[in-house]
Amino acid sequence: MRSWTKSDSMKLKSDKKFNNIIEKKLSVISRDKLCKPFTGLTMIRKIIILCLIILQSLKITSGAFTTVSTVAEPEFVEEIGNTTVPAGRNIKLACSVKDLGTYKVAWMLFDKSAILTVHNHVITRNPRISVTHDKHRTWYLHINNVHEDDKGKYMCQINTATAKTQYGYLDVVVPPNIDDSQSSSDAIVRENANVTLTCKATGSPTPSIRWKRDDNEKITINKSLEVIEWEGETLEMTRISRLGMGAYLCIASNGVPPAVSKQIKVSVDFSPMLWIPHQLVGAPLGFSVTLECYTEAHPTSLNYWTRDDGRMIHESRKYNITSVPEKPVYKTHMTLTIFELEPQDYGSYKCVAKNPRGETDGIIRLYSWDVLAEMNNSIDGNPSSLTFQNGKASKGGKSQSNLNEIDKSEQKSGERDGKEPLETWSSSAEDTSVRVETTMTILMLTLIATWIIR
Repeated sequence: MRSWTKSDSMKLKSDKKFNNIIEKKLSVISRDKLCKPFTGLTMIRKIIILCLIILQSLKITSGAFTTVSTVAEPEFVEEIGNTTVPAGRNIKLACSVKDLGTYKVAWMLFDKSAILTVHNHVITRNPRISVTHDKHRTWYLHINNVHEDDKGKYMCQINTATAKTQYGYLDVVVPPNIDDSQSSSDAIVRENANVTLTCKATGSPTPSIRWKRDDNEKITINKSLEVIEWEGETLEMTRISRLGMGAYLCIASNGVPPAVSKQIKVSVDFSPMLWIPHQLVGAPLGFSVTLECYTEAHPTSLNYWTRDDGRMIHESRKYNITSVPEKPVYKTHMTLTIFELEPQDYGSYKCVAKNPRGETDGIIRLYSWDVLAEMNNSIDGNPSSLTFQNGKASKGGKSQSNLNEIDKSEQKSGERDGKEPLETWSSSAEDTSVRVETTMTILMLTLIATWIIR
């Protein structure tokens, strides 16, 4: 009989360790099904079973590690890119991801550090924002009725261990809009005053401002500078005249349609002025004659006719009075038609213009045709040539003879505090009677007419 050696003792201890390991492995399995068959097995069988269990475990673990190592990381397929959209439109941003697996996609507004959506869920409380998925690999961020404050950097992020992100920029352009509260309104100024007009506009990009006149006339900046258009928010005009009166257009544009404009009317006030084309008019008895005056005034003047004694003339069967506005708006054409001339109709007539800035008047002298005809015949043997209408024609008739002018045209301005007398007539002519019956008077008129013609 062989005695136990030290090596046998160590082997026994080793067998006990193997038994303990086997017992621990078998404890995982149901004792009712697995433990009973192992009862009474020899050490060699136990070792074989243990090896099989360990090999099976290694196979499962190896398979698990192989699966993990072959799963692909999610990747972005396309860039979000930069998008420009006008305010008020709808826009969608696309984020395409491949191999997403169980990971999730989130949209964020980077500039404001705001989470907008996560996967299919909308996080923001902004009702204009939503998210959709094309059931493949693209996630869309929708923004309805885009506002200017929606512009900025948008981020699409995948929640991997180290988050993957990509960015896109949304630029919102806004058509120009003129701010009436910061822009000039209609202006009324005195002639020779300085005028400053201002026009403010909002929009994105910042709008540019240009000025032009509504009638396409040049803008007089000062005495030495006239332009068709002026650029800038402010239009300054030095010592504006009546010619600068009218509507000015402030036009704002920034490349985003439509451009907008604002009309600003500039009124220039000045005292009335008169221009009389014929100061000396002749016509025979029984005919009709028309006297004319042209006025310039702003505000529009009150225009009327008087006789030399100051008596105002009113519309009647004897007189037809017209006052017709012309262009520019501060001009008016005044006419007085006298029907069927009688001896008492000859003499001086005065056209008068008044407005809050001043007053002025002009005198027209009506002479008998017979006297003036004798004057002309005595000078050059030619018949007198003046303007009159045939009194035997209907009162509305416009048949007129083309007659030569005797006098020069005259322009006259009236000041607020007083009047200026018309020129070109001598005191002796003013004292001459309308009707001349004696040879002495005819001679005097002949001398006057000779002086005027020369």
